[in-house]
Amino acid sequence: MPEIGIGIVGGGYMGKAHSVAMSAVGAVFDTALRPRLEVICASTSASAEVYRAAYGFQRAADDWRMLVEDPKVEAIVIASPQSTHRQIAEAAFALGKPVLCEKPLGASLDDSRAMVAAAEATGAINMVGFNYIRTPASQYARQLIVEGEIGQVTWFRGEHTEDFYADPEAPATWRTTGMANGTIGDLAPHMVNGALALIGPITQVMADVETVHRHRPGGEVTNDDHAQMMCRFESGVMGNLYFSRVATGRKMGYAYEVSGTKGAIRFDQEDQNALWLYRREGPEATRGFTKILTGPAHPDYEPFCQGPGHGTGYQDQIIIEAKDFLQAIHSGQNTWPTFRDGHEVNRVLAAALASSDGRQWTDISDF
Repeated sequence: MPEIGIGIVGGGYMGKAHSVAMSAVGAVFDTALRPRLEVICASTSASAEVYRAAYGFQRAADDWRMLVEDPKVEAIVIASPQSTHRQIAEAAFALGKPVLCEKPLGASLDDSRAMVAAAEATGAINMVGFNYIRTPASQYARQLIVEGEIGQVTWFRGEHTEDFYADPEAPATWRTTGMANGTIGDLAPHMVNGALALIGPITQVMADVETVHRHRPGGEVTNDDHAQMMCRFESGVMGNLYFSRVATGRKMGYAYEVSGTKGAIRFDQEDQNALWLYRREGPEATRGFTKILTGPAHPDYEPFCQGPGHGTGYQDQIIIEAKDFLQAIHSGQNTWPTFRDGHEVNRVLAAALASSDGRQWTDISDF
């Protein structure tokens, strides 16, 4: 069975997740290409060596250029800070190497635009790491919507809410400086991507972005804590989105509701193995939301477990992502979400920031 040499830039939270995924994906999905962990890169040689030994890579590097240029590294995963994304991706594409880049795509709209151009100029396989939309439940929700099970969609509500900065006495860190690290840069991309996946392109937004706790022990906060956004989709559907890192009590509040003329869907990532479906049919007295537990009948579930209701977890989302990336490389055809899809998320969020500044509806086409 053919192998493919993998290089991962960044060994921290997401670097570990991608390393574990690449180690497991071949066995879980019986992929045509089997990953070989070649090189992992970190900011120092000492930390890179720790990651190499822990995750099972052949070699360690403290310079991403060494990883990209290594002939045994045939595909690259970028799991380093947003400010590094563009330079690494452009260097990889110049060598014709496929790239899976963590969201958000780059540190700015200019970065993501340049990264799309580099990817499309070379024709190299490219993918953005939006993992939450890949749960079997959310994949099934997309399927239900496309197949018209809830009729014509009339409304969408989405949120990505967490509480890791709900305490105003939590100290200032790198997370509290720079817009790329704020809620708009960190949490919002996931739900905007989810909205685009479920409902389609967004054409207009009206947003309000706010820093709730402007001063924290150790320094001033220079980015946003939460944001709300009304939007209009290209289909005419009305939408409302909310993002927050100060939503007390919420741990993984990636949640959405979709209303249609024949039914409705509800989902909450804190209960990621369940989807709630309402069908407007039968006697009124017996109508209600039905809780559907994910199982082998749903997308990408059975490779993990043959038992309905047993469930999948966060790491499994990354394994599904790795499977999609390997399939794209093997087929030579890009798989959603590509860099262009990641750039579309950035366009929506750039429009949201401009809308908040100007206190007005803003067209996505302006960005």
